[in-house]
Amino acid sequence: MYYFIEPMVEDDVPYVQAIEQQSFTTSWSANTYRREIRNTQSCRYVVAKASGAPPTSLSKHGGVPNAQRTGIFSQLVSTLLLGMPAQLTPQVTNPIVGYGGLWVTLEEAHVTAIAVDPIHRGRGIGELMLTTLIDHAYELSAQMLTLEVRVSNHTAQQLYLKYGFQVVGSRRRYYTDNGEDALIMSTDSIHTPDYKNRLRDHRRHLLARLQAQSKP
Repeated sequence: MYYFIEPMVEDDVPYVQAIEQQSFTTSWSANTYRREIRNTQSCRYVVAKASGAPPTSLSKHGGVPNAQRTGIFSQLVSTLLLGMPAQLTPQVTNPIVGYGGLWVTLEEAHVTAIAVDPIHRGRGIGELMLTTLIDHAYELSAQMLTLEVRVSNHTAQQLYLKYGFQVVGSRRRYYTDNGEDALIMSTDSIHTPDYKNRLRDHRRHLLARLQAQSKP
């Protein structure tokens, strides 16, 4: 099977919400998602989909306009898919297995969410979506990225550290469900040669990992 990235569209929202409900204790309304994905001047939202065959065109399935400038490998990668997400109906040809988003304010790209269906976690899909959001940050002329993450979410923190995020502060009792604190994590400039080289190296390793998973 193949994983690939596409821009989120309104028809995706119910499937995105199903993943959101399995990933977070608070959720956005469908109208909030619709408003965000319509705001293409400052927002980007993507979904990860699974397919039994390669899409016929990369440009049709989420290619990023400045992919050559940032040295990105193909958005289309092969990996092992062990089952269909339970909340998706059999009529869905390419089920959504994850989603992510960001918005840009001035020169700062804020990652609003990255979530993967529980069945498909641990396979590099979240990292694939993060690299896609970084591409969109370049596209929207952002200079750096930032996000909030639960202090208890060590898996996500390790991923963000890998891609140059550092803890720069905290927000007390940020999460309303249990009063947990959030760490604020930010990158330095994403336009330096060092950052671009780091990004290229991590993408190369991610592609190798996904290819290895696809072998019988």
